[in-house]
Amino acid sequence: MGFFDFLKKDKKKEEETEPQGDLTLSDMKKGFMVDYDMKTWKIEAYDCYDWGDGNLSYEWQLRSFDEILYLEYEHDDEAYWSLSRKIAFSRLGPEIKQHILETGDSPDEIVYEGKTYYLEETSGGHFMKSCQGEGAEVLTWNYEDDDGNALLCIEQWGEREFEASVGFPVQEYQFDNILPGK
Repeated sequence: MGFFDFLKKDKKKEEETEPQGDLTLSDMKKGFMVDYDMKTWKIEAYDCYDWGDGNLSYEWQLRSFDEILYLEYEHDDEAYWSLSRKIAFSRLGPEIKQHILETGDSPDEIVYEGKTYYLEETSGGHFMKSCQGEGAEVLTWNYEDDDGNALLCIEQWGEREFEASVGFPVQEYQFDNILPGK
C-alpha cells in the first residue's frame, strides 16, 4: 500500500461516519436528535396509528431532560404537524369520563384551564408500537379551540382506561439540526 492509498482509505472512512444530510422530521427514528425551541430533544419512541383504509399517522416521543413531548404527523391533503404533552385525564373533570362511559362518546365541548375546546374529529384505529404488529385498539376524540391554535385529545384504551393530551399545531421549519442516532 502506497502513501496515497492510505489517504484515500482515511477519506472513505471519514465519509462513512459523517451524518446524513437533508434529513426531515418524517425521517426520524428512535435514537435521533432534533432541536426545537432552543433545546435538543432525543427521539425515545417512534410509533404509528392505523386508522384504516391506508390512513396512517405517526408519533415521535421527544425527551429533553425531564420534559416529554409528542410530535405527531398526519397527511390529509397536506402535511399536518402538532406537538402535545400528556396531562392527567382526571384534570378534565370526572364528568368527562362519566359522559363517555354512559354514552359511548365524548362531549361536544370541553373546558380545560379556562379555554373551551370543540370536538373536531372522532376516530377508531390501532396503535402500533415501533410501527410494527397489529396494534392495540384505540378510540380518539380530537378537539380544537375557536382559532385552531390549541388542541386537546382524549384516547380510550379498552373499556375504562383513558389518556389526555393538550398541544398546538407546529410547522416543520421550527425543528432543525436533525441527527441520526447511533
